[in-house]
Amino acid sequence: MVKEIFVNLSVKDLKVAQDFFSKLGFGFNPDFTDERAACLVLGENIYAMLLVEEFFKGFSKKDIPDTLKTAEVINALAVESREKVDQIAEAALAAGGKFSSDPADHGWMYSRSFQDPDGHIWEVLYTDMAAFPKG
Repeated sequence: MVKEIFVNLSVKDLKVAQDFFSKLGFGFNPDFTDERAACLVLGENIYAMLLVEEFFKGFSKKDIPDTLKTAEVINALAVESREKVDQIAEAALAAGGKFSSDPADHGWMYSRSFQDPDGHIWEVLYTDMAAFPKG
């Protein structure tokens, strides 16, 4: 089994990215943060490594997609309540994030999404398993 996850994302300006995610209430692990990378702590054993583009290129021979024009991945974060979904989404928009798609309310699942300053798509969702359709 996997014990931790580190999602690596390229960023154009590390300071802008750190400021954005700080305004959403997230912190950074200083042990894995310097002028080239910042370790965004999303939850227990869940991290996103924000890597400046030149540093990111050292890990892959592929081109870095222009995430302002294309989607590379949707980072989905499950939270404890509908209110927390709204709190994070509203904080993201207030901090300079961009609207990504309409909120989705399926009764048992509620989600909202936004793009960070680098165009990465983030979806925040709450799932009420007691209301999850059976069968």
